[in-house]
Amino acid sequence: MTNTPSQPAITAPLGEPIPLRFTDYRVPDPGIRSLFDLEARWESWLQVEAALARAQAKLGIVPAEAAEAITTKSTLAALDIPAIHRGIAATSHPLMALITELSKAAGEQHGGWVHWGATTQNITQTGDLLQIKKAHLILLDQLEQTLAAAALLARRGASAVMAGRTHSQQAVPITFGFKVAVWIDELLRHHERLRQLESRMFNAMAGGAVGSFASLGNDGPEVQQLLSQDLGLGSMRIPSRGIADQFAEYVAVLALLAATGGRVAGEIYTLMRPEIGEVREASPTGTVGSSTMPHKQNPQLSQDCTTISAQIRSLLPLAMEAMLHDQEVNGANTAMMDDALSRAIILTGDLLARLELILTDLEIDEDRMRTNLEITHGLVSSEAVMLSLGHAIGRQHAHDVVYESAQEAIRTRRQFGDVLSENPTVTAHLTSLEIENLLDPLNHVGLCQEITLEAAARADSVRLLSH
Repeated sequence: MTNTPSQPAITAPLGEPIPLRFTDYRVPDPGIRSLFDLEARWESWLQVEAALARAQAKLGIVPAEAAEAITTKSTLAALDIPAIHRGIAATSHPLMALITELSKAAGEQHGGWVHWGATTQNITQTGDLLQIKKAHLILLDQLEQTLAAAALLARRGASAVMAGRTHSQQAVPITFGFKVAVWIDELLRHHERLRQLESRMFNAMAGGAVGSFASLGNDGPEVQQLLSQDLGLGSMRIPSRGIADQFAEYVAVLALLAATGGRVAGEIYTLMRPEIGEVREASPTGTVGSSTMPHKQNPQLSQDCTTISAQIRSLLPLAMEAMLHDQEVNGANTAMMDDALSRAIILTGDLLARLELILTDLEIDEDRMRTNLEITHGLVSSEAVMLSLGHAIGRQHAHDVVYESAQEAIRTRRQFGDVLSENPTVTAHLTSLEIENLLDPLNHVGLCQEITLEAAARADSVRLLSH
């Protein structure tokens, strides 16, 4: 990840501006947005045109000299960019002007072989996949860095005992590291999903107008295979322009990843509330939370993650809708998929950049965690008491006995241990020292520390295996 702040002049693939967040000035730019700038896409399309000519030259379909000339000129630096813009305006076509200018640059003798046997989507989809593959590698690296940050955080909090909460109420004690281990477990599965879909996602398409290789005949599949190898991509088994499930799958996986990111941010946002105060998102010196309340330190990055997560998840229905091509292709659906896919990728980069920062610099307040454990006056350890008593009188009977004592403690606002010590059924089987030990949250965290350290090791291993 670079340390260059995001720039406000950003253009989405379809020319719509992507709003700049004020936090972008302190969040590292992952470098994904620029991959989808129009001229970056043009460069990738030109790479495909060159690879197509080289593949066809190997099979004797176009002259070798033509392929060499086309390859040499397949860069924006060799073309008349203003003429391309004028041509797009005149033709109302995304690629034709680029083909025209490349043909001119290749020369009269060789220019006629440009774009031989291909259709626009063959070039644009394959070229865009080159950009998406670059973005994909960035996302994987970001996710691995996020996992590394989570591993360090998990180890820092491995023995920090806190209240485990279910239905927003204190349940049983856990450690903060265990909470982070749960996040790691989800993030690791998303990393696995991203790697597993690569063979389905990154495949070149060169089947012509409808994917039947009608313009290239028997040579078509081999042309596509050679082009794919040249570009470092796989080759579509059936290069139909209407196939889009692989792109919808990619958006779906990013939506799953976004949901986890949103959940992590939401937990931190809640735990940062002054009424709880168990963690704090780092606030760099000079950060202002409010223009009117000088004391405010807002969870800015967590709020960003919540917003971005929702934006990414909202793109999944659009991607699913974009799969519904009628006949052999529908340009409206292709445009919908382009938009959903590129936005999901860009936004995921923004999300992971923030999530890594949050986890890297998160402050843990162990004293506050212990204080919050004492809010219930020992009730958070009722399960431990019930299970110990259950060895003597049976689990269900023990549940009834401890339940009555718990309700009494709540009604009278007394210490749970004091009420238990006055219950003859309890004291008949548990000594005062045993009750005291059972009510110590440190003694009822199960395998939290072991689970934490194992998850942290798995997170570290992903980074090691990738490098």
